[in-house]
Amino acid sequence: MAKDPLAEAGLHFDELNKLRVLEPDVSQKTTELKEECEEFVDKIGQFQKIVGGLIELVDELAKEAETEKMKAIGARNLLKSVEKQREAQHQQLQALIAEKKMQLERYRIEYEALQKVEAEQSEFIDQFILQK
Repeated sequence: MAKDPLAEAGLHFDELNKLRVLEPDVSQKTTELKEECEEFVDKIGQFQKIVGGLIELVDELAKEAETEKMKAIGARNLLKSVEKQREAQHQQLQALIAEKKMQLERYRIEYEALQKVEAEQSEFIDQFILQK
């Protein structure tokens, strides 16, 4: 079997009988690898677009969650404020009730004293009328 002198020199003919430096199967594998790389780059680009969209969606959801969180904190603070106001109002009303009870007790004592005076005066009048 005779060796091809061009093949020994690293030169080969392709299917179109053009002189090539690479062997035909290496050239074909290189072309296939190039095509696979291009497909891979396209898929990576699509993946990046999908991931970018997902990141935007997650960021938007995070902003919405933060907004709702702030609303909830505001509502909780408002509720605490209202609760404190009601407690203060309750204490004021309790103080007013205590004051009114004391006033009622004073009026009751005064009323009893006036009833006693009235009874004494009625008795005095009755005795005065009986003496005449």
